[in-house]
Amino acid sequence: MEVLSDEQVETFWREGFVLLPEAVLADDLAALQQTVVDWVEESRRHTGPWGTTMDGRPRFDVEPDHSAEQPALRRVASPQEVCAAHLRVMRDSPLVDAAAQLVGPNLAVNNVKLNTKQPGAGTKVGFHQDFAYEAHSNDDMLAVLLFLDDVTPENGPPEMVPGSHIGPIHDHWHDGVFTGTISDEALGDLAPPVLCHGPAGTAYLMHTRLVHGSAPNLSDQPRTLSIFSYRSEDSHLLHPSHLPSVHDGEVVRGRSTGRIRSVAYEMAVAEMPSGASFFEQQAQEEGEH
Repeated sequence: MEVLSDEQVETFWREGFVLLPEAVLADDLAALQQTVVDWVEESRRHTGPWGTTMDGRPRFDVEPDHSAEQPALRRVASPQEVCAAHLRVMRDSPLVDAAAQLVGPNLAVNNVKLNTKQPGAGTKVGFHQDFAYEAHSNDDMLAVLLFLDDVTPENGPPEMVPGSHIGPIHDHWHDGVFTGTISDEALGDLAPPVLCHGPAGTAYLMHTRLVHGSAPNLSDQPRTLSIFSYRSEDSHLLHPSHLPSVHDGEVVRGRSTGRIRSVAYEMAVAEMPSGASFFEQQAQEEGEH
């Protein structure tokens, strides 16, 4: 089913991102929101990352200053493995149909994650390209950033650089350290970033090569994104997954072709994270690039 207009499709390929209002059903949104409330409450019982994903790393990540009094959950890896609402939305929702319009018709799951910035959270996301973390045989890939809270200019909204998906794959290594961010010099050569905000239930579809980031949450309101990443079924990962899941490669629209399609590009291989999330990688050399 087509949920994007021709104009929205054109905007995605020109700018590298596009808005999708009402990306999920109201009941699904409510279920996702309640799950996050429960996870934040659960985080009060932990002093650091907890849970286990299929590669042995923690599923739930918290900020360094997390405490029971001021919980600071920031990442849930592969939430669809432990949350029926995430699994349902990943497989069948308007956002899946929109993704299939752009990089389908044969659409496979790449990964799912949840990023949340609790009120006053200090974590920022340095400007980067998702593709630099996950080299595939082709780049017909996107992430759907679903807002579970009202996202405002004050609570750390995603910031996207228009047209940057058409340019190079930037180096995310600096002085021999994988910081997972592009340099200030490279960022200075690009268009100014656009703040992407909107009510809960809104989503932005973002090309895998688009440069993006976000500032800390300086407000008294949470900012939570469920991020559903998809790829064309004939795009195959070229190294071990940084976010392995039992649902990696599951075909959610179209069919499995059993084929691989390759395009020409060159990039440095990303460092495999050893901690609970890429936030620890980005914290390296912070402020020096």
